[in-house]
Amino acid sequence: MKNVLAAALLLGAAAMPTAATAQQSTINQTITGTRLDITATGEVSRVPDLAIISAGVVTRSANASGAMQQAAARMARVRSALREAGIADRDIQTSNISLSPNYLYVKDQPPRISGYTASNQVNVRFRDLASTGKILDALVAEGANQISGPNLTIDKPEAALDEARAKAVATARARAELYARSLGMRVVRVVSVSESGGYAPPPPMPPMVMMAERSQAADTRIDPGEQKVQVSVSMTFELQ
Repeated sequence: MKNVLAAALLLGAAAMPTAATAQQSTINQTITGTRLDITATGEVSRVPDLAIISAGVVTRSANASGAMQQAAARMARVRSALREAGIADRDIQTSNISLSPNYLYVKDQPPRISGYTASNQVNVRFRDLASTGKILDALVAEGANQISGPNLTIDKPEAALDEARAKAVATARARAELYARSLGMRVVRVVSVSESGGYAPPPPMPPMVMMAERSQAADTRIDPGEQKVQVSVSMTFELQ
């Protein structure tokens, strides 16, 4: 009886396809003709319409509370200058607040604390790139002495990505038709399509420490230039 039950269980298990086998059968397609794999890239250019910078203040004092209070007071002036320039609160975000001791080193003596350094930084998004340079100069005039950026990017790249996708698909199709004609065949269908790549904002610029006093020689200028948006597609065609 036990042998009969074991045989029945084995037959039932063999008759039921595993999940992996069932999934694979729904993905794979039978190609009766010649398989052709094509990878193509679509590219478009756009002028950046968003600048992201980090603006901060660094202060030093003999005691910790003095350093923090000075940093808070100067950052309040920086925030006020940003709001006066038309920057919305949603585009101002605190990114870092830090306090660290400063040590005095004397030979043959243990180090001792000589004061404290406080730092207060915000990330700011500028949508009016034409006024970015003037705003940076105003920030320095109001006490910002540490600025990094700008990081220029595209605020809403979806439309540019769709245009790049269409170009990539058109390039892949044209290339497949070229191969088919060269082989004396024709493209009968698209078997599969997959996408890779896409828009990646450029990495942020390294930080630079600004002079405490604004230079009167010239205003800071921001040149947006152009950025490329790329999408790559891999397509499989059947030729006959």
